[in-house]
Amino acid sequence: MKAAYFERTGAPDVIQYGDLPDPTVGTGQVLIRNEAVALNPIDTYIRSGAIAMNLPLPYVPGCDLAGTIVEVGEGVTGFRSGDRVWATNQGLLGRQGTFSELSAVNAEWVYPIPDGVEASTAAATALVGITAHIGLSRAKIRSGETILVIGGAGGVGSMVVQMAKANGAQVITTCGSDEKCQIAYDLGADHTINYQRESIAGRTHELAPEGVNIFWETRREPDFDVAIDLLAQRGRMVLMAGRDARPSFPVGAFYVKECSLHGFVMFKATPDEMRVAADDINEWLANEQLKPRIGLRLPLSKAAEAHALQEQATLEGTGEVSGKIILEIPS
Repeated sequence: MKAAYFERTGAPDVIQYGDLPDPTVGTGQVLIRNEAVALNPIDTYIRSGAIAMNLPLPYVPGCDLAGTIVEVGEGVTGFRSGDRVWATNQGLLGRQGTFSELSAVNAEWVYPIPDGVEASTAAATALVGITAHIGLSRAKIRSGETILVIGGAGGVGSMVVQMAKANGAQVITTCGSDEKCQIAYDLGADHTINYQRESIAGRTHELAPEGVNIFWETRREPDFDVAIDLLAQRGRMVLMAGRDARPSFPVGAFYVKECSLHGFVMFKATPDEMRVAADDINEWLANEQLKPRIGLRLPLSKAAEAHALQEQATLEGTGEVSGKIILEIPS
């Protein structure tokens, strides 16, 4: 099979494109012929060595895929050859990734693609959608509540905006330009804050004088003083980034408001948690309540270029790609 892979960590140019042996389907697995795979920031962190993991070499990166099952392993029920499916949580914790023509995946990480949904749409939704769903579930979002989403036009942020609306919440979100504010409005945000020319704290106080019920933080360096000031009584804050961050924390203000803090890592979720998320995601995809933002489509052979572009957007804040990068694999 053709695959994008590397044999040592490093810059994007360590990624090679060529032939690797076809994977064999094991007990409890399905073999999937991939049609589209999505690139996520964590893929670049693993490739660069910034996040150290034990990697089987040669190593195929990638968490997300969408395609068609071509073989079902022993012990698998509920799937058969020819089923269109999507999967995530690959390329992590010793599992080979998805940037290849074929992937052998444990069936517990595999979900059906709803009728009428394109493979690229399913792949682009996978990791970011599961992440958003788990975070909102941990925060126990309820209809009628107000949520502040930092970065509502980003990969995960755009999912949080749409899922919060699907749950009946009022959504305030921040964006870095008027163009991205319009994107957030189109996704369903009730209010946007252009942080380049508006105060997040000041504007949020105007929009939610009693505070927000949920503060979703996507930045690596949380400002807990601001966040706790903006939270309502018994407000909940969700953290999904900041692995090396060591910010100060105003304990007094936090506990007097009876707030709670929810940190989580998507790839540590249980198969049952992810299945619940996938079921909701599939319903919203089928009803067109959930739409991923796809910024660029490239062939699988351009995986190294895709990694470079992702790093420019994620780490350097440069480049012109806004939205998910999808690599497409012709049948």
